Amino acid sequence: MNPTNEEKLWAALSHVLVLTGAWLLAPLIIYLVKKDRSAFITEHARESLNFQISVLIYGAVLGAAFFTIVLIPLVYLGAFALPIFDLVMVIVATIKAASGESWRYPLCIRLVK
Repeated sequence: MNPTNEEKLWAALSHVLVLTGAWLLAPLIIYLVKKDRSAFITEHARESLNFQISVLIYGAVLGAAFFTIVLIPLVYLGAFALPIFDLVMVIVATIKAASGESWRYPLCIRLVK
């Protein structure tokens, strides 16, 4: 698969736009608009969407764990580490997409097929 520059741009945007506050909306819109036009863009937009859904789930679990006495130290660590992990993984994914490479986020629950 040899993606065009336009495909690389859209794939990279599907990752990096989540950092602008367009969080789930950007990869979802890119996925829905481009899914029939480019497998490369679809792959990246789907992966970005799945990862952000996964981060939302992990955050909800951390939030629920906050109310338990036993897990409070782990919750503080997770609450600090999760946004940093999200940021680093989005940057790596954006670089990979812009380079025309495939990327699979680690610890990603793949709900959107």
